[in-house]
Amino acid sequence: MTALVETRTGVPRGLPTVAIVGRPNVGKSSLFNRMVAERVAIVADEPGTTRDRVTAYVTRDDRTLALIDTGGLILGEEQGMIGAIRDQVAVALSEADVLLFVVDVDAGLLPADEEVADLLRRVSKPVVLIANKADNIQRERLAAEFYELGIGDPIIVSAHHGRGLNELWDGIMAALPDVEDPPPAPQGSIPVAIVGRPNVGKSSLVNAILGQERAMVQDEPGTTRDALDTLFEYENRKYLLIDTAGVRRRGHIERGVERFSVARAMQAIERADVAVLVVDATEYLTAQDLHVAGFVQQAYKGLVLVINKWDLAQEDEIDRQEVEMLVRARLKFFPSMPIMFTSALRGRGVRAVLDAVARIQMERMTRVTTAQLNRALLDALADHQPPSSGRRRLQIYYATQPEVNPPTFVFFCNDPSLVHFSYRRYLENVLRRRFGFDGTAIRLIFRGRSRDDEEPG
Repeated sequence: MTALVETRTGVPRGLPTVAIVGRPNVGKSSLFNRMVAERVAIVADEPGTTRDRVTAYVTRDDRTLALIDTGGLILGEEQGMIGAIRDQVAVALSEADVLLFVVDVDAGLLPADEEVADLLRRVSKPVVLIANKADNIQRERLAAEFYELGIGDPIIVSAHHGRGLNELWDGIMAALPDVEDPPPAPQGSIPVAIVGRPNVGKSSLVNAILGQERAMVQDEPGTTRDALDTLFEYENRKYLLIDTAGVRRRGHIERGVERFSVARAMQAIERADVAVLVVDATEYLTAQDLHVAGFVQQAYKGLVLVINKWDLAQEDEIDRQEVEMLVRARLKFFPSMPIMFTSALRGRGVRAVLDAVARIQMERMTRVTTAQLNRALLDALADHQPPSSGRRRLQIYYATQPEVNPPTFVFFCNDPSLVHFSYRRYLENVLRRRFGFDGTAIRLIFRGRSRDDEEPG
């Protein structure tokens, strides 16, 4: 089953889509190139240069969207190249979420603009009117005549000089439909995200766990581009397995579908309680792997490290104990996480991964009483006094645990700004020694209040 579902425009389904439309030679391709910050579309003065749709993927305000440049619309012409361009534009119109209607202030309002405006009104999509080629103050004043189109207030831009782009982006983001939250995990299930670099065997691991070809597996890196959800039961527990595309470091993320895939992988980590980080036994814990683990920690999730393709490593006589020591030394921010050695291709060790996930989920649900927590806090303060800054010393009065999954602890103190990173880590280690929380990130929050405020009994 292929994971990537595309629309007729070639854009992954569910990705917000913005189409640039207008009559020929109004500067659509110049605007497109300016918006994607590179020369993707061919720009020339000759009308009709852009004949096919050109698509680029842009991230703005943490939202990834597809931007489509279309050929110039000449209505009333049905034959030959003009008709073909019109058909291409029609596909973009039908599947876009927002339409950017570009007009030329230098040429003024033409009958062809009115015909395009009439077409866009019948499409019933949000339309952002863009008055392009306003290269100076005199030309900006000419944009007033486009109010006659009845499309709304024109946003005045100059694609050539890059003027007005911030206002344009504001208009686009306001017109985009609200993002639908992904469906929550079914009650009683453990949502698990399978993450890692491309081509480390994530989909093979999913298939080995499920015992069936749920995800498509190929040797080519980057086969899985969307997230796949599979609900199943093992040892009387329900799991929601989320297979994701490979995650690379920010500097190595290619434009296009892969950029969208990374965003979806991050969403999968947010949806999950536990992430299974799959690494390759032949090149374990690269910088990219550490980066992915950092994503998991920042989201306060549990982590199981799976060293896959271990059968290949054994052929090279790699020592398992040495590998585990190296991994733990490099992943100090995730102490006591389970490390599993698997061969997804041969089906070895894959079921133990689920056992580790279940143990971590139990740790994430651990609740410490206020009395136990504050006894541990008093001991920690006695063993290691809080740091000071100048004449001011951090004072921690008491602590509570308001939430589980992830375990969350609130420390009430005189001034949160005095909490140094090292002391935060010290308190986290104290909590782990006293109460466990193996394999999961925990959240520490410091809030300011005076000693005289009411404390729990």
